[in-house]
Amino acid sequence: MAPHKHRANEVAVLMPFYNAASTLGETLDTIQGQTLSNFTLIAVDDGSNDNSATIVRQRMQHDPRIQLLQPGRQGVVGAMNSALAHCRSPTVARMDADDLMEPERLEKQLGFLKENPEIDLVGSRVSLFPEELILEGFYEYIRWQNSCITPEQIAHNIYVELPIAHPSVMFRRKVVMDAGGYRDGDFPEDYELLLRLHQRGHQMAKLPETLLHWRDSGERLTRTDGRYRREAFDIIRAHYLAQDPRLKQGRPLVFWGAGRKTRKRIAHLLQHGHRSSAWIDIDPNKIGNTIDGTRVVAPEWLAQEEKPFVLSYVSNHGARELIAKDLRAMGYVEGKDYLMVG
Repeated sequence: MAPHKHRANEVAVLMPFYNAASTLGETLDTIQGQTLSNFTLIAVDDGSNDNSATIVRQRMQHDPRIQLLQPGRQGVVGAMNSALAHCRSPTVARMDADDLMEPERLEKQLGFLKENPEIDLVGSRVSLFPEELILEGFYEYIRWQNSCITPEQIAHNIYVELPIAHPSVMFRRKVVMDAGGYRDGDFPEDYELLLRLHQRGHQMAKLPETLLHWRDSGERLTRTDGRYRREAFDIIRAHYLAQDPRLKQGRPLVFWGAGRKTRKRIAHLLQHGHRSSAWIDIDPNKIGNTIDGTRVVAPEWLAQEEKPFVLSYVSNHGARELIAKDLRAMGYVEGKDYLMVG
């Protein structure tokens, strides 16, 4: 069924869905209940075989802001690109069919983008639910993610992990379209898009309010799809990090972390032709050894006038904060002299 044509509103909410009948009604309630009323919801049915599309059609009968696209099974990337190509609104909000919005989400994010024309994408803090399903590691990740608010914090942490929950984002449509839209491949499409926008010089920010409630479940793509496995994050991260101008300025490159798991992640960057002038570690059993002919030294080695550029790959709980403190004490500036890497 061809979608009914509507006048383009200032904001389009893009929501792909697949067999989401059990959660879709609650999600739609929070979208339709927004304090910003002049938006369009583009719901993309990604080949559902339950009654999800029927639920959307029922809402369409009473709400002309809702449009339904049914291009067939494409996957989330194809569904999002279909929605982007269809919509005419200058500003786009992303939403998943099992999450919940706070009533003021769209109004606050649109207001922020209007007041800050230098920002091209804005997210928000998120909360997790239902509590009984959330694992401790996921809570820690969200605690970290919710601490990345300013454009500087997001830029400094872009190589650690996905710093913004993608269902919370609102962005300028032209920016994403000019960057090529969403890309399909053996990588997490949301992280790849943010890395690509960062590479192109676009600034991203986050509202400090919790405006999205992120549902966890055993069926979530991040749990079931190989594109969201740990190594897929490592590979796409290394791809963009290798192209970062700070790694091409002629300064010696130093890796902090000489353990086996850390070296495995660093190997993805080394495959792009970068080489280390030293490895840093605090383990006395590693200090003095060599890795591919390069010395492992203690952190004190970094206290030198001609500072190398440091990539810290240590990901143990609390380690990043301690390493950053040590680097700052030696005069290193985050983003200028060092970066944390996941």
